[in-house]
Amino acid sequence: MSQPTASLPSEPLAECFELARDPKAHLDAERVFAEFKHDLTSAPPEAMQVVERLWKELLLARRSAAFWEEMSNVERSMTERLAADHIQLQQNYLRLVQEQ
Repeated sequence: MSQPTASLPSEPLAECFELARDPKAHLDAERVFAEFKHDLTSAPPEAMQVVERLWKELLLARRSAAFWEEMSNVERSMTERLAADHIQLQQNYLRLVQEQ
């Protein structure tokens, strides 16, 4: 026996997810999500609480992912710079030894 499924407007939800990818667009994502929630007036309050909580968790996860991606980029940049400096020091050392 299959249960009837409610028809959800997937386009605004897809737009919410797309906007949520970029933390700088989270205000726009919140606006679109608020419109999406407004369209779900027939949903039970418990379901709306779950949807809202999942939305907040999604935004937190996206912010966290963006933060750690930025940290990773900084670490990569520092590592590349350190490696380049190390190579330069080795070359300088070899040049100094050859000159002696």
